[in-house]
Amino acid sequence: MKRTHFTLLAVAALASALSLPSCNDSKSAVTTEADSPTSEAMSGTAATAAAEDSAAATASGTTAPDPSSIPAGKIADAATITARPQVPILCYHQIRDWRAKDSKGAKDYIVPVDAFRKQMQMLADSGYHTILPDQLYAYLTTGAKLPSKPVMLTFDDTDLDQFTVAKPEMEKHGFKGVFFVMTVSLGRPNYMSKAQVKQLSDEGHVIGSHTWDHHNVKKYQGQDWVTQIEKPTKTLEEITGKDIKYFAYPFGLWNPEAIPQLKQRGMVAAFVLAEKRDPQDPLFTIRRIIASGYWSARTLRNSMVNSF
Repeated sequence: MKRTHFTLLAVAALASALSLPSCNDSKSAVTTEADSPTSEAMSGTAATAAAEDSAAATASGTTAPDPSSIPAGKIADAATITARPQVPILCYHQIRDWRAKDSKGAKDYIVPVDAFRKQMQMLADSGYHTILPDQLYAYLTTGAKLPSKPVMLTFDDTDLDQFTVAKPEMEKHGFKGVFFVMTVSLGRPNYMSKAQVKQLSDEGHVIGSHTWDHHNVKKYQGQDWVTQIEKPTKTLEEITGKDIKYFAYPFGLWNPEAIPQLKQRGMVAAFVLAEKRDPQDPLFTIRRIIASGYWSARTLRNSMVNSF
């Protein structure tokens, strides 16, 4: 996917849509299309088989090894990791209906409730199975098998509607997701509470770090690594009772200096947005695409196929 540069206008548009800073993709999606049934929709026996396959895939997710248990000698080199087919990874922010004050740019990051519902239904009908980061890590580093048609659902910024809207919709299909939490927002109006983050973790979703207050990683100096990475990681570990191993860069922006800092603080992989992976550190530049609020279910499917 060709990288395009941010503009100050785009950043301002998104920030105005949220009460706290949020992520920006390196390629904004503004494609529109009337929603229509996907050609891969299934019914009857096929739908039953898909449901059984999905249940099996969910069960298999519990067997993914912890990254720390994989011997260093078994981990593939960067070239091998980069050569493996990429898994489609979707990035969501707000899941709510558009409001009159939402700007055109902000709507890219706000998926209306019915559109999200149809996107999840499309994934289920098309035979996709959600995977979690430990599964992805094992696949990339050792070639471990994944369920057929894997996809990863990720959510940035801790918005409350991810818990109240997205989670119940995902549960209808047995889907699990990854929630990258910005700890400054915990407990604020329209954001998740610590109890809700713990519930997500207890129910089998994965909690990852998204910094303290969404500060651009490329600007970190000195104590910033403690404030933005180390302390939030400890906070999330205290909330969930689990190690926090995965990180999503605010705005999808990263630099080579960030990677050793993340490794020192226990991260085993990190997620960017639409730009190319770094050939030296592909595990710390795993690609995602933003699921645009303008996309129908069919457009999302086509974007997944064309982007990964």
